This record gives sequence, structure tokens and C-alpha cells, in this order.
Amino acid sequence: MAAPRVVIDTNVLVSALLRRESYNREVFQACFEDRLTPLVGHTLFLEYEDVLGRDALFKKSLLSGLERQRFFESFLNVCEWVRVYYLWRPNLRDEGDNHVLELAVAGGASMIVTKNTADFEGANLRFRIFESWAPRTS
Repeated sequence: MAAPRVVIDTNVLVSALLRRESYNREVFQACFEDRLTPLVGHTLFLEYEDVLGRDALFKKSLLSGLERQRFFESFLNVCEWVRVYYLWRPNLRDEGDNHVLELAVAGGASMIVTKNTADFEGANLRFRIFESWAPRTS
């Protein structure tokens, strides 16, 4: 059975790198263990790259800039690149979130992993319901 295809919002990436123990780290662990297939596209790639380069944001992180870059490169190796050919407008209240939803639709994702679920509620356009995912408990 194929791993669920997911789009991971930038806020999950930041939280995973700032906190030692977190649900967010479980998401990335699942990606590295092929239990989730993360999708990435041009806009999300640029957003990840931009955020990871903000040293002030990661002052309290245990990872240096070089270590964040290596993590990002490793993560990209398990991602599937998706081209988004159609932009759904108007849709979400925050224009900056539309690219995440568009990537999920274009890539056939079964879920969007985000800490800001309210950002995706109340969309002008309705798509199929995305599933939830929980980390493995052992």
C-alpha cells in the first residue's frame, strides 16, 4: 500500500526544528520512513528555503544554519515534486495559503499537515475532505 501523499505547511517545519519533542517531528520522521509521501512544488520550496534561512527565527534551535540546510536537502530527497498548473482563485482568506491548497489538489494529496487549520476553513471553493494522520505509537 502506498504511503499517504501529504503537503506539509511551513509552520510544521519550523516547529519541528525548534522543539526537541513534538508532533511535528513525528511527521518528518514518517516522511523519512516512507510512511508519508511529502509533496513539494515551486512556491512551497521557495517558502521553505526562505524560512530556513532566517537565523533570527532559529536562535533557540539546536541546529546551525548548515545543519538546517542539510536537513532540508535530506527532506527534499524524500519529497515528490509536483507542478501546479492551475491556480484556484479566489479561495482562502489569506492569499499566502492558497499555494498550499493548490499543491495538495494538484498532487492528489490526502491531507495537509498544518498547525493553522483555521486558515483552511471557510474556503470559497470546496474540495474533497482531507484525512487526518496521527503519528505511529509504539
